[in-house]
Amino acid sequence: MIGQAFSQLWQTTGLVGFLSAGGWGNIIMILVGFVLLYLAIAKGFEPLLLVTIGFGCILANIPFAYIAGVDPSSSSGGVGFIKLLYDMGIETGLFPILIFMGVGAMTDFGPLIANPKTLLLGAAAQVGIFFALLGALVLSFIPGITFDLHAAASIGIIGGADGPTAIYVTSRLAPDLLGSIAVAAYSYMALVPIIQPPIMRLLTTKKERLIKMEQLRPVSKVEKILFPVSVLTVCAILLPSATPLVGALMFGNLAKECGVTNRLSDTMQNALMNTVTIFLGLSVGSKMEAAYFLNLNTLGILVLGMVAFGFGTATGVLIAKLMNALDKKHPVNPLIGAAGVSAVPMAARVASKVGQEYNPQNFLLMHAMGPNVAGVLGSAVAAGVLLAVVPYMEPLVNGLRPALGLFM
Repeated sequence: MIGQAFSQLWQTTGLVGFLSAGGWGNIIMILVGFVLLYLAIAKGFEPLLLVTIGFGCILANIPFAYIAGVDPSSSSGGVGFIKLLYDMGIETGLFPILIFMGVGAMTDFGPLIANPKTLLLGAAAQVGIFFALLGALVLSFIPGITFDLHAAASIGIIGGADGPTAIYVTSRLAPDLLGSIAVAAYSYMALVPIIQPPIMRLLTTKKERLIKMEQLRPVSKVEKILFPVSVLTVCAILLPSATPLVGALMFGNLAKECGVTNRLSDTMQNALMNTVTIFLGLSVGSKMEAAYFLNLNTLGILVLGMVAFGFGTATGVLIAKLMNALDKKHPVNPLIGAAGVSAVPMAARVASKVGQEYNPQNFLLMHAMGPNVAGVLGSAVAAGVLLAVVPYMEPLVNGLRPALGLFM
């Protein structure tokens, strides 16, 4: 009896799990989790999220712990605490919506209101989403890569550089890819200062980078209050599928701007945002299990995410150049077009920094915040479009696959 007890104890140790078939995958993913921790702690890359995602990845890959799953040996069906968080907040789409509420409470839409044409730059930067979607469908013809339209749409949303939006769309269209898509989205957001400047310099001339923009006009309190109400009204009429994200964003912003709900705004910006960030990061990290992460699909997602992000940056810059060609009296510095991706406020800071490299007196930050916050709206709208259209387009794409395969 004692021998059987010790034998059973041995069989439940993590060492046995790591030595069993497939255990090497858990080891690799735990190392990936430590890499994320290193990037967050030592390099300062999105620490609030990469620390939680990395630790969630480590916890999910510990054999026999069942922290992110169900213990099959439990007579009462023991469910891990991270699985409870995932089921409650990711599967339902609750956590990304609460994050958007907090983002709205922290966002000043004044620069966008003062210069409405920067909305076009935020919209243009979303082109990378749809380019990556098409790229994912093309990659699906490679043996070992299996992207259907739902997966392609989820991958494409990485191009918006908005982690909560990527999580929201993926949880509905391709939940099995959640871990790799979330890691790609937040990794590229963290790498904005490295990825964007070369693209910005390549597509602009020194003369364009030296353009000084006029000071933005003051925006009244009434305008700031009417803005979230107006945006929500337009969204509800034209694209109801985007209303959950846009509505949460506008509610948070209204609580900030109306001036009579300071306690609610403060809660959204701090306590609520911090709490949900912890739960969101752990839940996302738990989907980085070896069985789902170590495959060609993940490599394809990482490559397409980079392509989508690059195209989004480039499109924003090019549209800014086009705007200058059409309106020579009120030129915009094309660098602010790169801020159209919704990595707030990092992309705006990068645009300002690159501008100051060529003229230390050229302050572009507030101008860049216009397309930057417009990018947040743009990514939410793009998500609504994908959620509304993709389920009905899948049969058509599947029908075209045999014909397209002849050209691959």
